[in-house]
Amino acid sequence: MNSPLNLQVPGLKLSRNESLKQSDPMLAGTILPTLEEGAADHFSEDDYEFLKFHGIYQQDDRDLRKTGKKFIFMVRGRLPGGQVTPEQYLVFDDLSTRHGNDTLRITSRQGFQFHGIVKNGLRPLIKGINDALATTLAACGDVNRNVMAPPTPATSPLVETVLADAKRVSDALLPQTRAYHQIWLDGVELKLEEPAPKEFSDPLYGRTYLPRKFKIAFAIPPLNDVDVFSNCLGFVAIAEADRLVGYNLLAGGGLGMSHGNAQTFPRLADVIGFLPPERLVDAAKAVVTVHRDFGDRTNRKHARLKYVLEDRGVDWFRAELARRMGQPLASARPFEFTRQGDLFGWHQQTNGRQFLGLFVETGRIRDQERARLKSGLRAVVARFRPQIRLTPSQNLIVADVPADTVGPITRLLAEHGVPVERQASAIRRASMACPALPTCGLALAESERFLPGLLERIEALLAEIGLGDEEIVLRMTGCPNGCARPYLAEIGFVGRAPGRYQIYFGGNEGSTRMNRLYKDNVKDPELVNELRPVLARFAKERMGAERFGDWAARVLWQEKPAGA
Repeated sequence: MNSPLNLQVPGLKLSRNESLKQSDPMLAGTILPTLEEGAADHFSEDDYEFLKFHGIYQQDDRDLRKTGKKFIFMVRGRLPGGQVTPEQYLVFDDLSTRHGNDTLRITSRQGFQFHGIVKNGLRPLIKGINDALATTLAACGDVNRNVMAPPTPATSPLVETVLADAKRVSDALLPQTRAYHQIWLDGVELKLEEPAPKEFSDPLYGRTYLPRKFKIAFAIPPLNDVDVFSNCLGFVAIAEADRLVGYNLLAGGGLGMSHGNAQTFPRLADVIGFLPPERLVDAAKAVVTVHRDFGDRTNRKHARLKYVLEDRGVDWFRAELARRMGQPLASARPFEFTRQGDLFGWHQQTNGRQFLGLFVETGRIRDQERARLKSGLRAVVARFRPQIRLTPSQNLIVADVPADTVGPITRLLAEHGVPVERQASAIRRASMACPALPTCGLALAESERFLPGLLERIEALLAEIGLGDEEIVLRMTGCPNGCARPYLAEIGFVGRAPGRYQIYFGGNEGSTRMNRLYKDNVKDPELVNELRPVLARFAKERMGAERFGDWAARVLWQEKPAGA
């Protein structure tokens, strides 16, 4: 079928979300009345779906469910490329203390999440974010999400240019509904002016927006720190003599799946073609509209762009993209990714200044007994006013630091128990986890709270078998939606049920190969026992400096078919 899944097709049974969006394309629902004092402590199920477009998830503390639901909210900021000014950082830090649970959570898409917010704190929090010249609009929902881009100032002279292009694409894809500002900033009902709210149609997204979420990332070879192949749309920078000449366009990546549903699966993006920088926004809009028009609006589990490419084929997609852009893309230029991940400690930027890469365990900026990271960062930013950048691996960069400020910043962090050298073991620095329990309603098992303790056991195992300094990319999620991108890790743990996980082996250092299922439904006390014989064998059989993921792909995949 070459026609789109049109909302007007007779007999087509749309998903509930499609009917909701069609009935209220301004995405206002009854959010504003529910915000009033004395109203309920939570929003209706319908409004919960609208809230996502505003960057808000309605949750409850699952640790307390036996005593009744305690509703709380998570608010996600939209920060293209993870760029945060010092003024913004100080505002975010303050807002997280006054209205949240006194932590800032770095997401795997370079944004900030505020957790533990009660309903009455939503409006002052979101207004404060907007007053700092940021937004939460479209950080969630069936639209383009936060655009990722390489944040590290030392990796390429193209970083600043690519960050600017990511911001340009992000701005061009924002939805145009007036409801966001009128609810959260003005606090007034939408006026029934032309076009009336019920008749509104977004210039890009239309009346019903996208069938599901949409994700974009920029990457600069040879560093694939954004895991670009896992995105719906990827732009790979192509340079000649340190000058950006254009981008290779990738499409059709996505990692979410559902347990027991073979029709859902993680998928790497296909390389589609090459375009010059001036066609960047046109290309992004064209790909978004392909998803808008051809994505499955009857089954949300089959609604991502990756299924459009899987079902219709890459050649079909190239032709449809050419039709929408008025001409085909040129052939893709050669590129290669050899690594991913972050730099830690002090390094020199391409402009001669210094930056500091800080490991943030599971992305949670908070004060603990030994290391008061939140207080230390606040003190550094307040005194020295550096730029802050969030990384796709949930870490943080203190950037644009004059050389004579390196010592004072190092000492100030040390006063708060935060080291700049030997920040963590190699495997811990290469780890990621999603928040999972107790706040995420999709979580089947623990992740953020469980991973640090599991890593202690794995570190002990590695030391025992002579691999104490070995870097292995390890990621954990509490469900198969894959927010921490476990299917690209050398070792991936995916929540199966309370206290039970799948184990995946075989991703590579460049994040260009997915891993494979090794064991299903392993109880959490047995995870290290399952790793022990495999890692011990790797220590004995590896070829030279071969990484674990490459060894697993070479040896285990031949011995054990995926899922066996």
